[in-house]
Parts: sequence; structure tokens; C-alpha cells
Amino acid sequence: MITSHPMIELQDLHRHFGSTRAVNDVSFAVARGQVFGYIGPNGAGKTTSMRILATLDSPTAGDAYVDGFSVIDDPDRVRRRLGFMPDFLVAYANVNVHEYLDFFARAYRLRGKDRPRAVDRVMEFTGLDKLAEKPTTALSKGMKQRLALGRALIHDPAVLVLDEPAAGLDPRARIELRAMIRALANQGKTVLVSSHILTELAEICDVVGILEQGRLLAVGTVDEIHRRHEDPRSLVEIRLLGDAASLGKWLAERQEVDDLVLDGQCVRFSHRSAPKEDAALLRAMIEAGFDIVAFGTKRQSLEDVFMTVTQGLVQ
Repeated sequence: MITSHPMIELQDLHRHFGSTRAVNDVSFAVARGQVFGYIGPNGAGKTTSMRILATLDSPTAGDAYVDGFSVIDDPDRVRRRLGFMPDFLVAYANVNVHEYLDFFARAYRLRGKDRPRAVDRVMEFTGLDKLAEKPTTALSKGMKQRLALGRALIHDPAVLVLDEPAAGLDPRARIELRAMIRALANQGKTVLVSSHILTELAEICDVVGILEQGRLLAVGTVDEIHRRHEDPRSLVEIRLLGDAASLGKWLAERQEVDDLVLDGQCVRFSHRSAPKEDAALLRAMIEAGFDIVAFGTKRQSLEDVFMTVTQGLVQ
């Protein structure tokens, strides 16, 4: 069903613990089918606001909505529409994978044929079907994360809230988890995911929010945040035939070149430019007779933007 309202919406959300403003006037909205990357240092308020969305905590002020339903006024409807994956899995002793998922299917009141269908669907999607009889306490970290995701998916929610799902995973497990998150978004599910692995968030997220000391500092698509906060300078590295001293002298006379470093046959500097100006500079160096064999530019990544937007403050 196509909805006109956001699937996740925070409106002037506050959560105070004494004098600590864990969440301080946070507002944003996430549309159906989007992956929202929630970024911030430890203690920024990410988990607190996620717990409020999951109806595990109550706001001091403001409200949060899931598929149009308030976490304050309609918590039961919110729980039916939202799956929450915390940053750790509580594995029960003497319970295997199938029994674990079946237990949570029962908790969500799935009855009759719907319950085994839901368990089979989740185990197939997460790749746990071959481990159905394995005790949950014997699973690897990656498999435990898959089981935690399966638990959040068992009632087929429209919205997923994933708190640090890639923490502690090896590279293959992170890649596979990333593919599952994109597959869920392609199915129309809305996903809010927090992570410290910013390079991965940049690849999978449609929208990003940067949080620090409980305040939302920036929100938008990755490209929008790049344009809003990006330093207009690019970092340039050049390798040429022969000594770099003559090229260094030539570059030092150009006003747009700063932070010049010579290193054997390599030259590095920052250049206030856009790609068109970079191309013009390369052309000018070649026309001046320099034998350029490599020319590379590096613009800001999401990690660079995060470092620019935040100040490293904690509560």
C-alpha cells in the first residue's frame, strides 16, 4: 500500500535523564522504502531515540510516529508495524534457531499456518534454514546478527530499526548484511540503521542524519550533505617523470594551490576547484612541458563530512 505520510517521523523529540539531554529537539522524516543512516558518536542519542521509536522508552517531550501512529497514543499499532533489532542478541540456552524464531512468532500472535510460514520465510531470507537445529548459543557472531534480524522480521513489519547491526562482523558478513538491508528496502520496507562504519552507510543509505550531544546537526541525502558541508577544495596527487622541484616551483606561483608537498617524483597539494578546473590545471601542466604520468583527486567522503559537521563532543 502506498502511503502519503512518512513511515518514520520524529517531531521535536526530547528525552532527558536528569540534566542530561540525551535527545534534544530532534525532528526528521523517512519515506517508505528508504534506508536512513543514523550517524553519531557513542552517547549521541541514537539508541535512545531508536528505543523511543520501538516503544521501549517514552519521550520527555515531542512525539515519534511509525506509519502515522504515535508511539505515545498508539504503541500497540506501532509494535505491529515495527521490527527492532538491538545492538546485541540475547541467546536462550537449550533453544535452537527454529525454536527461537517460532517463539517470537507466537509472541506476535501468529496462528495456524501463518506461524510456520513466517518462520520458514525468515530463515530462508537470512540464510539460517541450514542451521535450523543449531543451538542459538553456538552461533557465530555473524549468524547471531542474522538471527536478530530474523526476529525483527518475523511479523513482516513495514518499518525496521537496526541498532549497530554490523558491529563486530567480519568483512563478508558485513557485505551480506548490507545486501539484505538493500533487499528489504527494495521490498518497500523502511529501514533506520545506525552504524559507526560510515563508508558502508554511504553505500546503502538514501538519507543520512548526523547526531551529536542529542542534537541533529545535519539531515538529507548523502549528496545533499556533501554539497552543504563539503570543502570546495580537492586534494591532488601528481606523479611525473623526473624531479618534482620544477613542477613545485610552477605550482607555487598559482594562487589556487595550497599545502604544496614535494616527495621525490610526487607532488601533493590542495586545489580550490571543481572537476572542470582540475582538468584545466592538468592541461596547463602538460602544455607547460611537464611529463605527468598520474593525476588523481580526492574529494570529501561521508567520513570527512562527519568530521566537519561534528566536534567530538560527548555527554
